[in-house]
Amino acid sequence: MTDLPAMAALSDKICARDSVAARIAELPRPLVFTNGVFDVLHRGHVIYLTQARALGASLLVALNTDASARRLGKGPDRPLNTQADRAFVMAALACTSLVTWFDEDTPLALIAQIKPDILVKGGDYDMAKLAETRVVESYGGRALALPFVQGYSTSALVSRIRQAPERT
Repeated sequence: MTDLPAMAALSDKICARDSVAARIAELPRPLVFTNGVFDVLHRGHVIYLTQARALGASLLVALNTDASARRLGKGPDRPLNTQADRAFVMAALACTSLVTWFDEDTPLALIAQIKPDILVKGGDYDMAKLAETRVVESYGGRALALPFVQGYSTSALVSRIRQAPERT
């Protein structure tokens, strides 16, 4: 039996791009923003997202749409999970306050629109080189990289699964 109130609560955390500004106005501040594909959720993602949420009162996760994710060059069959499925999984996490998406190659326009207090990226990014950092700092926000969680990679996980012998 499906728990309809729980399902509605998850769906309520998923917000279309055109209504994200109104929904953010309802969230407590400071607002932390992060983004990514989050195709196959793993321990590295969960640690990163939990650390991001601890930096503020709310966490907005912006997902690359399926088309945007394909342009990242991770392979023609990626993402494995659709943006609707990825959004639903992300919404199920307690650390996530709101989930939306962006179709551009970067979330720059979305960040400029919503003006999060804190922009967070993984430790594999050089924050000084990102246009997103300049936008956030232009209005007094902070941009920081969280340490990369070694040993966890969706691409490596997908590769391992593909190399595993098929069982019948």
